Amino acid sequence: MSRARLSRRSLALTAAAVTLGATFYGVGAATADNSVPRSDKEIPNLTDVVNEIKAYYGDTVDASGEHFASADSSYARQLAGIEAKATSDLAHALHKGGHGGHGKPAIVLDVDDTSVITYNYELEVGFNYSPASNQAYLDSKNMPAVFGMDTLANWAADQGVTVFWITGRPESQRADTVRNLTAVGYKSAPDTDHLYLKDKVNPPAYLSCGSTCTTIQYKSGTRAHIESLGYDIIGNFGDQYSDLSGGYADKSFKLPNPMYFLP
Repeated sequence: MSRARLSRRSLALTAAAVTLGATFYGVGAATADNSVPRSDKEIPNLTDVVNEIKAYYGDTVDASGEHFASADSSYARQLAGIEAKATSDLAHALHKGGHGGHGKPAIVLDVDDTSVITYNYELEVGFNYSPASNQAYLDSKNMPAVFGMDTLANWAADQGVTVFWITGRPESQRADTVRNLTAVGYKSAPDTDHLYLKDKVNPPAYLSCGSTCTTIQYKSGTRAHIESLGYDIIGNFGDQYSDLSGGYADKSFKLPNPMYFLP
């Protein structure tokens, strides 16, 4: 993840699961409100918000003090509903289009809080990301798989769907990302042809915005590149609307994340 992407994080409350049109499915929008509060009563109490987030994730602490989300939490149940819808839609797309109707079928996954969950890291740093703390965490720990997403990705691969990842993590975190995805059960190879990280030093030629790309430009431009290689992205998965905006996907699925908002 880049500094620019995460320095603009803001806590957001969980919204209920809703269908967002024919090609956009997931949870309700959590947007940054830039209006100035007129009273302290208009500002959620930060301690209360953190406690609500912990309750939503079913906070579990192990003997070493590590925090984990619970498999029977509201978070896990909400994910299961979205993943069931996605699996049904992907199966329908494969049945309707076959393998190669409009290109080779593919899905795209974001990494943080789409493929792996950052919950423990966020609590460690008090929801205050820094490149140094994030790198230190990734150097020493693996983040768990987001409940059900490894199963969904592996199922898709078994159906002949190619799995790609597009993440805002910097290119310098490639080795950590590959290790983590592999360790927590993603069977598709997250190699250089299937795992795209943000390279501001040597941006790819297919991104006309180069090193100045916004998240939406970077991710949609990379999806356009994937489709130019002969793939049809039948499903795009992310926990931020910036993961999903900009086109180049038949359907997009928004996963829940009340911990931060990235424009």
